[in-house]
Amino acid sequence: MANIGHGEKYEQVRKRLLYSAAKLFLQKGYSMTTVKELAADAGTNTGVLMRTFGSKENILAILVKYVLNEQFGYTEELLKGKTNDKILFYAAETTLQLHIVESNEHIRELYCAAYSLPATTQIIQQTITGKLENLFKEHLPHLETKDFYELEIASGGIMRGFMTIPCDMYFTMERKIKRFLETTFLVYRVSDEKIKETIDFVSQFDFKQIAEKLVQEMLEKVAEKAQY
Repeated sequence: MANIGHGEKYEQVRKRLLYSAAKLFLQKGYSMTTVKELAADAGTNTGVLMRTFGSKENILAILVKYVLNEQFGYTEELLKGKTNDKILFYAAETTLQLHIVESNEHIRELYCAAYSLPATTQIIQQTITGKLENLFKEHLPHLETKDFYELEIASGGIMRGFMTIPCDMYFTMERKIKRFLETTFLVYRVSDEKIKETIDFVSQFDFKQIAEKLVQEMLEKVAEKAQY
């Protein structure tokens, strides 16, 4: 069994543990994956894992930040040459996130945990506040960073609520996206006309397929970095 004591570089162990976490969280869910299982899958032990990350929650926090940045980057590529409208960008990025969550119940649990646990919630708030300010500052020029932080608390709560409830034959994905955008954009004082435009805009894309492709690509990227 490999460990840092046998001369292996810290960064190699760290990358393997992150890959094992991403893989096992998707396979078993966050709550059902133990620290012992994570360490064993990465070819090390729990002592090394705890010295490297401190806790399972801290591993999730790192993965959450990675996923959020990947979502934004993927949305930028998706919309390149199609629109420069920042409100439409926000609509597309959040629609993508809701489709990612709906693609797998273990992913739903991961996102719900991320929006609930202290370390991961802090990562989300810090990451999203800056992105919201960039996206909505032109639309809401009188607001400061602290205002966008407070608005993120509100819109983050809305996001968590919509992620938690699975779609069914009545609460379809189409209705979930429509209601999410309608309620969230009220927080950011977007007009009814613009909200309708965003709903029409995101309906042009096959976000179900896009979300499934992104999840697979993210796991492959983490796996590639973990090779040793």
